[in-house]
Amino acid sequence: MTSLPPDAAADALPPTPAGAPGAAPVVRLSVLVLAYFAFISLGLPDGLLGVGWPSMATEFRVGTDTVGLLLFAGTAGYLVSSVAAGFSIARLGVGPLLAVSTALASLALAGYAISPAFAFLVPCALIAGFGGGAIDAGLNAYAAGAFGPRHMNWMHAFFGLGVAIGPLIMTAVLSGGISWHWGYGIVASGQALLAVAFALTRRSWAQHRTRPTTGEQAAGSGAPVPTRIAVTLAIPAVWISAAAFAVYVALEISAGLWAFLFLTGERGISATVAGICVSAYWASLFVGRVVQGFVVERVGTTRILVGSLLGLVAGSVLVALPGPGWLAVAGLMVIGFAAAPVFPLLTLTTADRVGSLHADRTIGVQIGASGLGGALIPAGVGVLIDRMGAQVLGPALIVLSLLLLALYATTRRRPAAAAGMPG
Repeated sequence: MTSLPPDAAADALPPTPAGAPGAAPVVRLSVLVLAYFAFISLGLPDGLLGVGWPSMATEFRVGTDTVGLLLFAGTAGYLVSSVAAGFSIARLGVGPLLAVSTALASLALAGYAISPAFAFLVPCALIAGFGGGAIDAGLNAYAAGAFGPRHMNWMHAFFGLGVAIGPLIMTAVLSGGISWHWGYGIVASGQALLAVAFALTRRSWAQHRTRPTTGEQAAGSGAPVPTRIAVTLAIPAVWISAAAFAVYVALEISAGLWAFLFLTGERGISATVAGICVSAYWASLFVGRVVQGFVVERVGTTRILVGSLLGLVAGSVLVALPGPGWLAVAGLMVIGFAAAPVFPLLTLTTADRVGSLHADRTIGVQIGASGLGGALIPAGVGVLIDRMGAQVLGPALIVLSLLLLALYATTRRRPAAAAGMPG
């Protein structure tokens, strides 16, 4: 008999009666819409800072490189809260966690809006990181258990939409002759409304881990029971998965961060065209998530993931190959489209790697690792570029894409090996 990959095998199982253990979850429209809006809100602050920082630096009379303090504070808060959220979801509940975290993010953005000095921005950045990390971990943990691969892709696509809307808000504010403070005030108000919505719907988010893994379905396991934190941390797949997330986000950010310098300095493309190409790279990530959301349930998550990881390798090779500028641009577009489903589908399949009892905690660790990898590794690539030239970007992307493929293959060898570990 031909064996099926875990995701295909799960699809082949007979349907479970509604209300029975393992029944497919019924997702309320209100919850789905709120999840989409929450991911838009996650992307908005990043876009605000990029456009608003020159005006902020001028007002506060600080150097351009001082923005690094805000990025460091935000990353630190994000890392701590995302990991902590993964370990506290079972105790706090997803709904209350999202309500409190969104209110915290709103408070931090309001702090930006009324900030009288740069020193006031640093604690606001830390608080914003706390809120954003918890929102990210909480929503991903919920979605991994309650949403299918289609909505998982689309939910992450809305993050890209938020990143795109943020600069438009700040640009509109500055173009109208209004202070950058108002840009943060507008987004803070939206976050406050979202916090109220999460508070009003907190009971709707109560049950999210309703789908057991393939192995648990076969074993007929019952409802999840609490397990010790030490048991989760002792599972090798937890740390391999965390490393995969760190490498993936590092690859995605490195390609977008250094592409402009590479295209202008190594491929002779004009600054205007290079800027458009970088925008097209990020757009391909968004389009890829939307498009692949339509096909993933038919093709299967494993096939989509493997194809995407191989696509990342192929795109990186195109960037590295010496040749005309269009070849490198084509490589960037391949990377963007191939990268699109990797983060959401790796999150969705977390329970298959570590077991549903450990999935929420592992997702928190993965989200934290992604923030750390996205901050440190692209900076390391920047150091290499400074010392060896921009041509090192292609080889760096190849190394990262091959490492990601190897990490994923390692987690596939013994999926859900810890699902039945006693607590």
